[in-house]
Amino acid sequence: MNPKTKILKKLRETKGFVSGQSLCEELEVSRTAVWKNINQLKEEGYEIESVTNRGYHLNRIPDVLTKEELESIMLTDKLARNIVYREVVGSTNNEAKKYVEQHPAANGQESWDGTLFIAEQQNEGKGRRGRNWISPKGSGIWMSLLLKPDINPANASMLTLVSAMAIARGIQKTVAEKSLQEESQDTDRDHAHSVEDEMQIGIKWPNDIVVNGRKVCGILTEMGSEMDYINYVVVGMGINVNTEDFPQEVKEIATSLRLETGEHIKRSELVAEIMFYYEAYYRKFLKTEDLSLLIDEYNELLINAGREVRVIEQDTETVGIAGGIDKEGCLLVKCGEQTRKIRSGEVSVRGLYGYV
Repeated sequence: MNPKTKILKKLRETKGFVSGQSLCEELEVSRTAVWKNINQLKEEGYEIESVTNRGYHLNRIPDVLTKEELESIMLTDKLARNIVYREVVGSTNNEAKKYVEQHPAANGQESWDGTLFIAEQQNEGKGRRGRNWISPKGSGIWMSLLLKPDINPANASMLTLVSAMAIARGIQKTVAEKSLQEESQDTDRDHAHSVEDEMQIGIKWPNDIVVNGRKVCGILTEMGSEMDYINYVVVGMGINVNTEDFPQEVKEIATSLRLETGEHIKRSELVAEIMFYYEAYYRKFLKTEDLSLLIDEYNELLINAGREVRVIEQDTETVGIAGGIDKEGCLLVKCGEQTRKIRSGEVSVRGLYGYV
């Protein structure tokens, strides 16, 4: 961590004032250096109170996604401990792939494994099948996780489902904590309970995150590999957090956490929760190179389960009842007396939400 991150982390973790002298001693820097970093944080929107003979106190944290902000609250051991932040990019996936080219392996070790790329704004974000993903400044989370898993390349696609689980759980945790904060302020206890209780957060197979029937997140996984060797995996995640308006063409299928909860969500806190769950699920996945240790939890989140679905494959359609997934991430669909394993194609859930 750089000095600014360490100062911010100390301020966050301390309820009272932090003396300038203690910061100097702990960080082994001068008072001038502390003062300069405090002023930089103030310029970024942090409300820091300075009192003579008492020190500094953090009163308010802005909704920013800077490297220092994220590093100061990250909950992981390895993932996202290296963060590359950009104000504006074409796409975070492309930034991650360029980073691999610019940082070749040293002594067989990829120092970039687990690096998180994040931006305030994307100008060329892409979803599945080359569709545009709208990524305006300051409203969402546009990030990509760069990984180097030692697994068979054929199994890498399952990381998309691992990602979906982490995001869904991260949203659930963040919304629940937001509700508790509202309740502790004793402003509207009924509202605090209702936000968490009334939200339906789940996964539309294989990897769309759905809140109250509309999409809040898309995931795009890309890989560079040889026949039996993975060079890198990039998992791109776009999450509509505080977006309040959408273009006409996506209004019927898209939503944001702000629209569904009525609350402004602190994006950095959500990123930290997602990465916490991601690390836990990723470790389980690497143990088996499949989803056998994650099936039950994924199926708990699967919004398709038990519902009528239409499987669209090229020019044919099959209607059946969706079960859960198997250890390879295939959706099991019961069509009459047969159960099909769906590996590709688009699945539509009738009567639940309006996008395919």
